[in-house]
Formats: sequence, C-alpha cells, structure tokens
Amino acid sequence: MTKKLNILMVISHDTGRHLGSYGKKVETPELDKIAEEGIQLDNYFCSQPQCSPSRGSILTGKYGHNHGLMGLTHLGHTMKKGVKTIPSELKTIGYDTWLFGFFHESIDGVYEGGKLGYEHVVEVPGNAASKVTDELEEFLKERSASKNEAPFYASVGFEETHRPFDGFEPDPIDSVEVPPYLPDTKEVREDIAFFQGSVKELDRSVGRITKMLDAAGLAENTVLIYTTDHGIAFPRAKGTLLDAGLETALLIRFPKGMVREGSRKDALLCNIDLLPTLLEIAGGQVPEGIDGRSFLPLLKEEEYTERDHFFCELTWHDRYHPMRGIRTHDFKYIRNFEDGPKVYLPYDIYTSLSGKVVRDDYAVPNSKEELYDLKADPLEETNLANNKSHHTKLVELRERVMAWMKETQDPLLKGPVPGVEAEEWQQQHDR
Repeated sequence: MTKKLNILMVISHDTGRHLGSYGKKVETPELDKIAEEGIQLDNYFCSQPQCSPSRGSILTGKYGHNHGLMGLTHLGHTMKKGVKTIPSELKTIGYDTWLFGFFHESIDGVYEGGKLGYEHVVEVPGNAASKVTDELEEFLKERSASKNEAPFYASVGFEETHRPFDGFEPDPIDSVEVPPYLPDTKEVREDIAFFQGSVKELDRSVGRITKMLDAAGLAENTVLIYTTDHGIAFPRAKGTLLDAGLETALLIRFPKGMVREGSRKDALLCNIDLLPTLLEIAGGQVPEGIDGRSFLPLLKEEEYTERDHFFCELTWHDRYHPMRGIRTHDFKYIRNFEDGPKVYLPYDIYTSLSGKVVRDDYAVPNSKEELYDLKADPLEETNLANNKSHHTKLVELRERVMAWMKETQDPLLKGPVPGVEAEEWQQQHDR
C-alpha cells in the first residue's frame, strides 16, 4: 500500500497575489522558491473577498451562502451544522489533523478549531507568523523523530498580512510599485511600503518551514501549499468583487518527481476547488453536493476540462453590502442588491493612508448592475451595463446569476440578510 502524503497548508491574511513570483515589485525569495520547485496557479481566485466566508469556501468546497458563513465569524456568522471540511474528511481516512495559529470559521455557532475537524489545536496569541512558525517547527521536529506512521494534515494560519502593518520595517517608498487602480501619491506609496514589510515577514516564516521540512526529511512525503484568503487590504481590492479583491495566490510543492517542477498554470480556478483537489491527493472521497471540483489532473498535466466561470458574492463584512456576480474568462457581471457607495471600503481600509486618499471619490452612489469586458478593460473601470452593444451579454450573465441564486436557494432572494454592523462604523457615524 502506497504511503499517504502529508499535507501542510500555509494560509496568510489579505495577501492577494502580492508576491515576487506573481510579478509584484516585492522581495519574496522563499515563496518564489516554492513556485520554482513546484507549481504556481496564475488564475486562481476566491469566490468571496472577505476573510471568514472565503476561508469557509476553502474548508468546504462550497460557495458562501451554501456553507452558510456569509459574514465575519466574530460578528455572529457561522457555517451550517454538519458541513464537511478538509480536516473532518481527511480524519476519516486516517490523517492526524492539526491547526496552528489563525482561523476564522465556525460551525453551528461554535468558534473552535475542534468543531472544524482538527484533532489538535495549537493556539498562538496574536498569530504572528514567526510565533506560529516556532510552534510548527517543534511539531515537525517531533514528527520526524516519531514512529507515528499516520499521515498528517496541518493548517498553518498567519495574521500577516492583515492590517495594521505599520509595525513592520517598510520598503523605501520610492522603490514600491503602486497598483494601477490606485492613485500614485505619497500616502499610497507609504501604505504599500509598510504592507510589503509585512509580506516580507510572511516570506521569512515560510522559508523557515520549507527548510525544516527539508532538514527533517519530511519533504519527500509532504505536499506544501501556500495560499491566502482574498485580495490585498487596499481600496478597490478587499471587500469588492473586482478582480483585485478576488485574486489569490496558490503555490504547491509536491515531493520530487510527482509533477513537473517550475510550471505555471493559467487555467481559471476558484478556491472552492481546493477541497476536492486535496481529498483526491490524499485518496479520500469527495463529498457530494459541493460546488468545487478537483484540478489535480491539471497539476499532473493529464486530461482536464477547465471551468469557464465561477460565481462570486459578498453579503456582510463589517457592514452590509450585498452583491452577487459571475466571472468568466472575458467578462465580469455584478448585481448590487442595496444602495451604497460605488466602491465599498471595509473600515480598516477606509481609515488607512490609501483609504483617506480615495474614499470621497468612492462614496458616489453605486449602480444596480455592473458589466466589465476583462480583455479590453482589465482594471474594470468602464461599466458597460448600459451599453447597448453589450446588452445581450448583460442579459446572459444576469440570468446565469439569478438562476444560480434560485437553484441554491440564496437567502438574499427573500430580502435583507440579518447581521450586525461593526462598532467602528457606528463610532464613525457618531463622530
């Protein structure tokens, strides 16, 4: 019987694809090395641009309103009772399941790692990457010396690169590259410079993990994964259904000889596809009724039919801003279900250096529908919803989204979804 592979997944916070291997002007040699020794997925997206719902989709292979977590766990949102997760399913086929550091999901109102399917939970106050990695290194040393033959699955959660990141050593502001969807101002550059300090701290910790796997002799039987939950915590990214909010990094290093090293895949993927892929790697049974599908054949360069779209959604973050949408290779359609700002800014972004520069511009009323031609307009700056030449495409994508919502019994069809606005917004209103 072939020995099952260990699976170690590092997941960071709010990092998008802001890494050197994805063409960003930031030094991330350790993560770049994983891309060189493994596979980089260049067109991998989340289906929800905020923490808890997106992480729920990674855990379950389901869209947000299907697993039930439609807002932040600490503001009262939760996944449905009985939902199956990566660790719960791996546990059924003999894996030891471990959680180190950060998580932000709950099931049936219970906000505990054990409820998510982890047998062992290592809590780390603050969840700083260096501190979480300290704990993981001890585990890997013990595992290497142990006679335990069971495979392990370890989820390693870092607080980086979540705001605030002004405690990190910034890059020189003249050296940073401003995303093309933001104005190139001193304030924006300074914000990015500190963000990149956080990215570098993340990178250093990942380097410690890869070195320990190699030194402990575990690399030859361990799949190492790096990913994040959603786009970067900057205006027009996190909290939006624009590509900058949905784009996520995914790097996978297999034991040598299993896949072609240094390959890059541009197939359209969604984070709902990760659970079935990991279960197939582990030799497990993929649960029925999930929304994702395995892309392991793509990684092995076997016959694979690429997905032609994924759905995306936002309901609650730190305030109510319900949207549903669809992204294909060439177009993005977004339906706004409530009046609000043209670009929603979560509170930490609203009060940031970057947020203060643009928030008045973004406070204009939103449109009921948005349609973008991603080939001609990759920055999604020109809304074509009222363009007669694109009416057929608008109707087609609108109907696909509505059919999906009806088929999945999206609660939003019945009216506003209940939730609680973060206290910071109320304090802002009072001021």
